[in-house]
Amino acid sequence: MSELIIWTYDWVPEGPRGFVRDLRLRWACEEADLIYVVKTIPFDGRETNHLARQPFGQAPFLSDGELEIFESGAGLLHLARKSDKLLPPDPAGEAETLQWTIAALNSIEMVTVPWWFLKMCGDEDNQLAGWMGKRLDQLEKVLSEREWLAAGRFTVADLLMADVLRVPDVRAFGDRPATEAYVTRVTDRPSFKKAQDDQIRLFEAADEKRTEKGAD
Repeated sequence: MSELIIWTYDWVPEGPRGFVRDLRLRWACEEADLIYVVKTIPFDGRETNHLARQPFGQAPFLSDGELEIFESGAGLLHLARKSDKLLPPDPAGEAETLQWTIAALNSIEMVTVPWWFLKMCGDEDNQLAGWMGKRLDQLEKVLSEREWLAAGRFTVADLLMADVLRVPDVRAFGDRPATEAYVTRVTDRPSFKKAQDDQIRLFEAADEKRTEKGAD
């Protein structure tokens, strides 16, 4: 079996720690009991120092032997195909899981990320707020009627959707009890906690190295 390598930054500031998207790939591997290693690229110069592997200069990307995949969503789908724990083997369960995985990216994250960015730039009551509220209300209705998004059990769709929804500003946008219970339920999973802890420890260890380097 080829070696799975998750590539992420060697350091990030405190703000994004626990949210850098290599966590999605770590979490998937933990859920599926896939053996993997984490390797890093420099945070400094990140916009140009790895364009051959990630044409947008972002992280994460995934190596599986000779196969290289960028974008966390694509990496998740690749990992999901390796385990029934993430992707049901039956056609109906697979189709339902795939549609909700894409929905997390295309119907929810595509509005939450630009809304959050505008909010961080000082435009809290921006024009995306109504659109995001509508999307979250629609999802709230779905989650009030089911425990999991697809196939009646946890899948990669829940992993991704919960990761999109757990951003604190998004989580605090309105009162949606079913969504809050869903995010809590999914992020209480031991595999998520391990993936998040491992990511934070990596960046904390990098703090010490940067401090030592600065003292030289």
